[in-house]
Amino acid sequence: MVRTYEEFPGVEWVEGAGRFIRVIEEKCDGCANCVKVCLADCYEISGKKARVRNLDKCMECASCWYVCPRDAIAFSWPPGGTGFRTDWG
Repeated sequence: MVRTYEEFPGVEWVEGAGRFIRVIEEKCDGCANCVKVCLADCYEISGKKARVRNLDKCMECASCWYVCPRDAIAFSWPPGGTGFRTDWG
């Protein structure tokens, strides 16, 4: 199934990507860098730790992984043919 969202014209998400991002709780210090950088609002801070709230609008940019100073984001690309797809490249 393909989903689209009004706030992201020209972009669609193909279901089946699974949980390709997770927070390693033991490493997370709650700095919220992932929350600040994520355009898709995938993260939240709960109990002084980052948590993946929802990956429905994840653009697979890996910005969360790049900005985490504690290497607490485990990121892997979703299976081919699933996840983020855009008309512009």
